[in-house]
Amino acid sequence: IYRWPDRADVAEEINAWWLANQQAGRTTVLLAYSLGKAQRVLRMLDPSIGPIAVHGAIPKLSAVYTKHGIDLPEALHANTDTADAIKGQGSIVCPPSASSGPWLRRFAGSGGTRIAMASGWMRVRGRRRWQSLDHGFVLSDHADWDGLLRTIADTGAARVGLTHGSAETMARYLNETGRADA
Repeated sequence: IYRWPDRADVAEEINAWWLANQQAGRTTVLLAYSLGKAQRVLRMLDPSIGPIAVHGAIPKLSAVYTKHGIDLPEALHANTDTADAIKGQGSIVCPPSASSGPWLRRFAGSGGTRIAMASGWMRVRGRRRWQSLDHGFVLSDHADWDGLLRTIADTGAARVGLTHGSAETMARYLNETGRADA
């Protein structure tokens, strides 16, 4: 199951979902970890759809990205001063810890909010329902199955040491297929 979709396809899916939410008067909320994932999601958002906003945990980290030449769209700081500009039309990127409580409720449009998470875990069946999310987007910071196999093959290694993740599954696959001794 750990095969990641094309990033451009994920971006298209996110923006289509945001646009549909906006047309229904809903505020779009995208959960993404503050360092790395939030910046990847921000780069995927189409600013022509509406205002983009971020939780207070994200701007300082995003500033490091822009300082090093990575373009990110302009984003409002999601707070009481910007709530009216965001309600029912904007997209808010925030860490998962901010997905409930009074902070998020202030941004609800006439149709409420819709919450999605961007994570490789969204590939796991039932994970979205388990976390009570309206939608999930498969976006991982880790190599997928095919990427790992390609990297192993590119090294030419006859022996591979595995230390993290599904090591037993990978070792069995490598040994059974004769790709390497794991």
